[in-house]
Amino acid sequence: MNAVFILLQYLVPQHALSRLVGWLAELRYPRWLKNGMIAAFVRAFGVDMNEAEERYPEAYANFNAFFTRPLRTGVRPLAGAGLVCPADGAVSQIGRIEEHSLLQAKGRRYSTWALLGGDEARAAQFRNGHFATIYLSPRDYHRVHMPIEGELVATRYVPGKLFSVNGTTAEGVDRLFARNERLICYFDTPAGPMALVLVGAMIVAGIDTVWEGQVAPPPRAVRDRDYRSLPAPVRLAQGEEMGRFKLGSTVILLFPEGAVEWDPALQAGGVTRLGQALGSLSQGEAGQAG
Repeated sequence: MNAVFILLQYLVPQHALSRLVGWLAELRYPRWLKNGMIAAFVRAFGVDMNEAEERYPEAYANFNAFFTRPLRTGVRPLAGAGLVCPADGAVSQIGRIEEHSLLQAKGRRYSTWALLGGDEARAAQFRNGHFATIYLSPRDYHRVHMPIEGELVATRYVPGKLFSVNGTTAEGVDRLFARNERLICYFDTPAGPMALVLVGAMIVAGIDTVWEGQVAPPPRAVRDRDYRSLPAPVRLAQGEEMGRFKLGSTVILLFPEGAVEWDPALQAGGVTRLGQALGSLSQGEAGQAG
C-alpha cells in the first residue's frame, strides 16, 4: 500500500494540484462551502480549536486564514532553554551531521549541499554539525517561530518537486527534502550561523515569511536575496514568528559543529510543541554569546 501511495505522487501533477488547492483555500464565497471545508477539516484531523485565538470556524475569512490561525496568548510558553522548538509537530530525525550527510529516514541519507541548493560555501559551515527535522501534520499549528534570537543574513528559494513529507514518503523517496520546493533562511545567532529551511510539500499552497510575505509559489527559478545591506536589519527574538505554511510541511534546522546540544528527551517520532526545550548552546558558544 505504501508503494502505491508513493507511486501516485510521481504520477499526479504535483504543482497543478497544489495550486488548485491553493485557489480553493483562498475562496471566501460561497460561505457554506468555506465553512463546510473548515468544519470537515477540524473533524477529520481532530484540530483543537480551544487553543486558537478565534475558536469558531465560521469566523475565518477563508480556509487559509483558518489554517494559519494564531494561538491564544499563553498557550505556548517559551521554555528557559538556549534553543526552543520552532513549531508544533513531531521529530522526524535529530542528531549529528556526518561530514555533509543528514539522516532522512532509516537507510536513506542526503547532503547539506543538496538541501541548501548547491551552495558549497554555506554547506561547509555545517560540516559535522547538528540538524533537527520537524514534521508539521495537518492538525498542527502552522506558524514557524525562531528557536533562538537571530539576524537574517540571506535567503535562497529553490524550486522543486512537491512530494508529501510524511513518514511513509520519507522512507520511500530518496533525497526527499533536497528535491522538494523550499525556502532556506540564514541567520546569525548566538550559536553561530543557523540555517532554517522551510520545505514545501504536496498541496502546500504557499510559504510566507514575516519580512517578505508570500515567497512560494514564485517564478520557477532559484532566487537569492541578501539582507545584510538593508538600512533596517531583520532581527527576530527567540520565539518570535518568522514564517508560516499554508498547509502542512517540514522545518529543518542546521547548526555548526559543536554549537549546540540537542535535548536528549527529543527522539525520532516524539511530539513537539512550539516553545518547549529543543536544546542548549555549547559551553563555548554560550560563553561567547554572553
